[in-house]
Amino acid sequence: MKALKIGNLIAKIPIVQGGMGVGISLSGLASAVANAGGVGVISAAGLGVIYNNVSKNFNEASIHGLKQELKKAREATKGIIGVNIMVALSNFADMVRTSIEEKADIIFAGAGLPLNLPSFLKSDSVTKLVPIVSSARALKVICRRWIGEYGYTPDAVVVEGPKAGGHLGYSHEQISDNDYSLESIVPEVVTAAREIGEQQGKYIPIIAGGGIYTGEDIYNITSLGADGVQMGTRFVTTEECDASEAFKQSYIDARKEDIEIIQSPVGMPGRAIHNSFLEKVKQGLKRPKVCPFNCIKTCDVTHSPYCIMLALYNAFRGKMENGYAFCGSNAWRSDKIISVKELINSLKQEFSRKVASLRTL
Repeated sequence: MKALKIGNLIAKIPIVQGGMGVGISLSGLASAVANAGGVGVISAAGLGVIYNNVSKNFNEASIHGLKQELKKAREATKGIIGVNIMVALSNFADMVRTSIEEKADIIFAGAGLPLNLPSFLKSDSVTKLVPIVSSARALKVICRRWIGEYGYTPDAVVVEGPKAGGHLGYSHEQISDNDYSLESIVPEVVTAAREIGEQQGKYIPIIAGGGIYTGEDIYNITSLGADGVQMGTRFVTTEECDASEAFKQSYIDARKEDIEIIQSPVGMPGRAIHNSFLEKVKQGLKRPKVCPFNCIKTCDVTHSPYCIMLALYNAFRGKMENGYAFCGSNAWRSDKIISVKELINSLKQEFSRKVASLRTL
């Protein structure tokens, strides 16, 4: 595997750990991945619930929580630590400002177009900016705004396919359409990024995610032009993952037919593991009375079947009867808990075996 270079940052292995909220990827998982040579990522989603003992004000608790998680990660590693911030978050701006002030290495921004992201940088900022897109068109729209208004070219781009976990930037029809598969969209995004990079005199690395599970998958997608991969699901069933044991066990217990596409209260399709909570939602037995957090811009309590923040927080805590686990399409393949180091080593070995097999042809 070649190293992944994002500006002056060099990850020895080209793996970015996906940002998983609520609480699934905090400083514990992020620092372990960074120590293993990849890019560790803290999810900003839901920190206000996790740190509500500090303040009942969701935004204040979120800012405190992000500072704490970045501090803990820095104490545990000298590697690369990023923050994943959903554009749809109502406190998106505060999470971005805090990440930049605390000198996070990278901000990964998706679940919407982060059109104004460079506006938060100051003259002495060191944080790299990486948008998450689902198409070459989205990348072009972002670059047009960033370059035209701020004179800023993305430091890298994550292209996320429809096999990813959590909220998806695709319609229900596109999720199963081969024209929108990761293998189809990566070459298009690579072409767009190369053209924009040449015009701006800056190389834009492409990081591909969504359904990447093995070392052979990494080889296959990088052979299409990607410089690295983003993996979330594989890191859930690791010892260092910040989720509860019950959350991890839901992956191990999942069968292929348990992985389903749901309609999230935030207005997007999402991929999750079916359980009793989601069954009750389908039967119409869940209904929030009030919105306790105002955490997502697109969430309307009058039409929401449940509070997604509380559901995901409950799952993070292991209360699966009152929540559910988001997951990638391959979550059912999980069969045991291993360390991050063991996982990285197995991915390297699978990658090497793939390369060796091609040499013998």
